[in-house]
Amino acid sequence: MFEWGTKTYVMGILNITPDSFSGDGLLVREDVIRTAVAQAQQFAAVGADIIDIGGESTRPGSTPVTEAEELARVIPVIEAVKRAISLPISIDTYRASVAEAALAAGASWVNDVWGLRMDPRLAQVVAQANCPVILMHNRSKPKDVAQEERLGGRYIGVKYDDLIADIKRELSESVELALQVGIKEANIMLDPGVGFGKTVTQNLQIVNQLHQFKTLGFPILLGTSRKSFIGYTLDLPPEERLEGTAATVAIGIDRGADMVRVHDVKPIVRLAKMTDAIVRNKEIGD
Repeated sequence: MFEWGTKTYVMGILNITPDSFSGDGLLVREDVIRTAVAQAQQFAAVGADIIDIGGESTRPGSTPVTEAEELARVIPVIEAVKRAISLPISIDTYRASVAEAALAAGASWVNDVWGLRMDPRLAQVVAQANCPVILMHNRSKPKDVAQEERLGGRYIGVKYDDLIADIKRELSESVELALQVGIKEANIMLDPGVGFGKTVTQNLQIVNQLHQFKTLGFPILLGTSRKSFIGYTLDLPPEERLEGTAATVAIGIDRGADMVRVHDVKPIVRLAKMTDAIVRNKEIGD
């Protein structure tokens, strides 16, 4: 379905939460399903390639939700979005039970922010479904979070022996977990986990050196959209981070990103098309 290397694919974010760091959590709306469908339709109309639906905030310092609550949030939305648009749907979860139900409801990808390390059964669910899976690197620990009301949470004092090498090693361990249960190599995508257990400086380094992760042999997802490292760099709240996000996406594409996960789909689709025309040497009319 996706031909890696031919273009940068854009994943649009649907947060079915009340407490998204980016301020776009749809549970604060009166009719969540109708709002989610309308947003998914808008994303599709402006060029998104895939929709990522999640029911639990993963912002620094967020409170986990129960399995029952996560299911109640995402399954009706997945079913409704599946009926409304033809784009593939990704379920953003680390729980095997939620992934299983989501795949049955119409999702066709799994996006696991814990790289198959949190729920041992999730790898089996993915293998049985023979579906694509995004394995993200994550060293998030609540004790490492510092909160600032205007800019949000950020990780401080997180130590790596060698940032890029350590992330590559731990991503490789997630890949091994996947392969051991029969997940096909062709179904694996990697995400270095910008914002998850990394300081502002470390996040900037990951974006700048994204090409280092290509040596692992898998397509790369970059998720920087509206994140706090942009806010702390520019001293801006989440709703004013579009330009900062765009800069990280352009650099990320130049460094080899195959897919970008974003809130602001329309401008990023345009940015990706323009950046692709430059860095992928697309032929365009005179």
